[in-house]
Amino acid sequence: MDPAGNLRSDIKQALERQELTAWQRNFLLDIRSRLERSHGKVRLSEKQWAKVFEIIGRQDTPVDLAASKSFARSMQPQMRISAPRFRRSRRRFSWRLQRLAFGFAIVAIVAAVQLLMGAGTWQEGPTSDSETIAPTVAQQFTITDGDTVHVVGEAKGTRLVGYNTPEKFTPQCESERQLGERASARLKELVTGGATRLTKVACACPPGTEGTDRCNHGRSCGTLLVDGKDVGDTLIREGLAVPFICAGTRCPATPRPWCS
Repeated sequence: MDPAGNLRSDIKQALERQELTAWQRNFLLDIRSRLERSHGKVRLSEKQWAKVFEIIGRQDTPVDLAASKSFARSMQPQMRISAPRFRRSRRRFSWRLQRLAFGFAIVAIVAAVQLLMGAGTWQEGPTSDSETIAPTVAQQFTITDGDTVHVVGEAKGTRLVGYNTPEKFTPQCESERQLGERASARLKELVTGGATRLTKVACACPPGTEGTDRCNHGRSCGTLLVDGKDVGDTLIREGLAVPFICAGTRCPATPRPWCS
């Protein structure tokens, strides 16, 4: 038995009747066209099916109406499975949207932290003796003078190695004090104008003394790069510092040619 085929046959016979109104004729033509395009699997509401049966001349008995409902359900199998599929798709889309929003939030937080840290930051890295110190979160530091910085949160400063600048706090003459002020100002300018990298290195002190007053007045040691260039080289080139190279566990006398 072919319910869809029988229905199309009934619709064809009904269209041959002269008493149909223009609306009824157009309605049946539309239903027949939809049946043909869908190969009998047209989707109609129960009211539409009832109207089809009414126009083609079937009596609306309870048995006939039940049959029409059963036929309508047989013509619409996709409707029973489309809703769950839509809900699953909507859940997957919502989950992906949440993951995307979480990713954007992480990026925004990282960018905000980097902005708050400012230009002067440091991170620990390999020392001059190839000792590796575990890297820590970037921190701010301030400029003490031309060859010393102070990492925020640390008790004592960090002496930059490889060069020496004039003293501005304990100068031997006025000329040294003025040069010391210029060196400190120039270092601040360098740090502000580029990407900085402060790396802690081992101090040239006897074993077991680093971190005590017997080694570099308790200060740690480090190198400072701005845009990949050592700040000491820049200050030496500009006449605001002189080379000061330590070797092993000892340093030569601190060069201070500023008052001669």
